[in-house]
Amino acid sequence: MTGSSQTGADMVISALLLEGVDTVFGIPGGSNLALYDALSRSPIRHILVRHEQAAAHAADGYARASGRVGVCFATSGPGATNLVTGLANACLDSSPVVAITGQVKLGLLGTDAFQEADIAGITIGVTKHNYLVRELNDIPRAVHEAFYIAGTGRYGPVLVDIPRDLLAARGCSTYSGSMDLPGYTPVIEVDMQAVRAAADAIRGSRKPLIIAGGGVVASGTGHLLKDLAELCGAPVVFTLMGLGAIPYDHPLALGMIGMHGLHAANRAAQTCDLVVGVGTRFDDRAVGVIGGFASKARVIHIDIDPAEIDKNVRADIALVGDARLVLPALLEELKRDAPGPGKTVAWQRQVKKWAAAGATSCPVETGELKPQHVIEAIWDEAGDQAIVATEVGQHQMWAALHSRLKAPRRFITSGGLGTMGFGFPAAIGAKVAKPGAPVVLVAGDGSFQMNMQELATAAQYDIPIVVCVINNGGLGMVRQWQTLFYGRRHFAVDFSSNPDFVKIAEAYGLPGLRVTTEDGIRPALRQALASGKTFVIDFLVAQQENVFPMTIDGGPVIPIRRKKQEPRA
Repeated sequence: MTGSSQTGADMVISALLLEGVDTVFGIPGGSNLALYDALSRSPIRHILVRHEQAAAHAADGYARASGRVGVCFATSGPGATNLVTGLANACLDSSPVVAITGQVKLGLLGTDAFQEADIAGITIGVTKHNYLVRELNDIPRAVHEAFYIAGTGRYGPVLVDIPRDLLAARGCSTYSGSMDLPGYTPVIEVDMQAVRAAADAIRGSRKPLIIAGGGVVASGTGHLLKDLAELCGAPVVFTLMGLGAIPYDHPLALGMIGMHGLHAANRAAQTCDLVVGVGTRFDDRAVGVIGGFASKARVIHIDIDPAEIDKNVRADIALVGDARLVLPALLEELKRDAPGPGKTVAWQRQVKKWAAAGATSCPVETGELKPQHVIEAIWDEAGDQAIVATEVGQHQMWAALHSRLKAPRRFITSGGLGTMGFGFPAAIGAKVAKPGAPVVLVAGDGSFQMNMQELATAAQYDIPIVVCVINNGGLGMVRQWQTLFYGRRHFAVDFSSNPDFVKIAEAYGLPGLRVTTEDGIRPALRQALASGKTFVIDFLVAQQENVFPMTIDGGPVIPIRRKKQEPRA
């Protein structure tokens, strides 16, 4: 592809337009001013965030809600390093993000120049790939390859670092449009021998269990997974990232597995005779003690990334490939000789008994404001089309345990990295991607304060988010662990000097409410959802409410009984 003379910055913008980019999140600085000058002359919308970490998280939230690659910009040095946590978060959760950073001039590289940082070296471990561009004509190729790498195979973030003199220089692009990446083969041919072995294992199973991971959501294969579950009579459990893969109220859906998973889901995993893991890393939060998971079962592992096979859980049958290709092949093979419908009936009955006995329900209504009541009201009032984003902590687990997801890409949370401060900017990105969907943030008072300056971003660009602060006056999950495992020695978890979140919202020109009683929950949510603005609701809840169920090292943790806690004033 050749053309008339362009600056390096114009080459970047041209490449973004060819990739269909409509929105960029970022902050300008000295080393990327030429890029911003070119951006100002383009139809691409720019969202000026208040912290570069928020730019990465917003791009991540945009990608998760839309299924498209999210894009963020930052300048050199601290601007680029502020992206690192967001890139690490996207990497662990396999979210497609392209970050484009300015860098000091080529001749200053390695001199410790003002605002120089080796961001390519720094991000090696938290990106799928990265580039330091050294030739003007390499800019279009680097940007297009970044999008291809981020959005194919196992999704992930890619960083492109461009020196400021290359962004300002002029030249004619010689990029041919071809994609030549030796060693990168994102599409892997389905191993039909392994497919047949997996089908035989499923036919022979009387107690099969399917684990749906984030890869099912990312690949959009929930309908195929549902077909597989129904064909072989297998209950389905979800990792945190897999929530929404199939509707929560499907007869075979058992809910979340893992440390804070439901009793029936965890018990089914320890009792089944066959596990079919689809798009899951079998990480420690989902499977507990490595080596002790599903000890009575054979394991079929379907994953697009060969590096995940046998990493945490040994696979008896490995199916490496995109679920969009593997699941249809497996279904077709099973249909040749479908497993008899009666083979798993007893297993399904048993699992339903466990589900009925161990269902997570809200505490009895006493008038006391409980976080679980807030979460259930959010799912009720926001509706099936809503996108719910979370920060990280107790509120995140309550949101997952009480989720009522009927479709994928409507629960946006930090799974692998557990990043406090992720949820609010991610919610902004999700709302930009899906402006017609209600977006609700479930936040803890600790997590919200890590990026609450983005209230300014929401206000400036009129991006309506319902912000529900589950305010227990401290770092709730850390406090819970100190209660259970450190003799109730609570240290460095108290937020007695929290600001007035309603006044904080008002300072940004946004509405807010404080709720202290149970009967105030739903009226506040309805008012916020109808307002058409970012609306902060400060829910003052009991500090000592803990998240249960809870499983550590394969065994249940028994809740500590306590006296009734009075509502916080």
